[in-house]
Amino acid sequence: MAAVLHSAPRFASNEGVRETLSAALGDMLLASKEEHGEIVLGVERERIEDALRLLRDEHEYQQLMEIAGVDYPTREERFDVVYMLLSLTKNHRVMVKVRAAEDTPVPTVTTLWPNAGWLEREVYDLYGVIFDGNPDLRRILTDYGFEGHPFRKDFPLTGYTELRYSEEEKRVVYEPVELAQDFRTFEFMSPWEGADYILPGDEKAAQAPAVPSVAVPKTTESPKQTGADAKTDAKAAKKVSKGAPAKKKTGKAAPTAPKPTEDRPARKPRARKTPEGGAS
Repeated sequence: MAAVLHSAPRFASNEGVRETLSAALGDMLLASKEEHGEIVLGVERERIEDALRLLRDEHEYQQLMEIAGVDYPTREERFDVVYMLLSLTKNHRVMVKVRAAEDTPVPTVTTLWPNAGWLEREVYDLYGVIFDGNPDLRRILTDYGFEGHPFRKDFPLTGYTELRYSEEEKRVVYEPVELAQDFRTFEFMSPWEGADYILPGDEKAAQAPAVPSVAVPKTTESPKQTGADAKTDAKAAKKVSKGAPAKKKTGKAAPTAPKPTEDRPARKPRARKTPEGGAS
């Protein structure tokens, strides 16, 4: 039986990768695990640049695909900065994490990958993580006058002001946020588990009167109640007109066929030139 070739690349196995990278990182490594089919490495914040350089140069993780932020408000170092690396030669990915607080800067990795400049700006804009050494650490997704960081879990969901373009004033204006309804917290629990409290609206169920049961189903007493009697059937069977529909008189004559066009005399054939230059 012939082998089937697929166009999709085959992912490399994680077997032995965690042990190899953990031994290579040495004392820079704080924790490691394999979760959801991915290798996750936690390293020291101050040595993140050295750790990523080692993975790039000695273990062939050539590309920095993404930098993401995660917020844990109840933790002392509330932020996780996640670096996602890709090895083109091995077709393998790893994630490297560091922890940071609100006032704890994370060393920049723009010295390793130029695209890290924009990725670090996104994390700074949305979470407020400071990257020490980034040459252009400015907001990149929100407006420059925006206050706060919208991806923090303690950020107000309704906001304070909104930014829009005013056609009347022909400029960008700031206005207080006006919502059509108040923010509501919805409960998405399983209906089989049930709640240990009364859900909104259920308190009315006890006050509602009980619906009386019907012993004998209601039936139609006479054909007149449904409109189906002999008079109605005769009216429905009566034809409105006989034969073809009547022609509508408009007072205008019916259009006739157009007059034939005049015949034109046939053109005389053109004289063709011979190869010698004369007319034939």
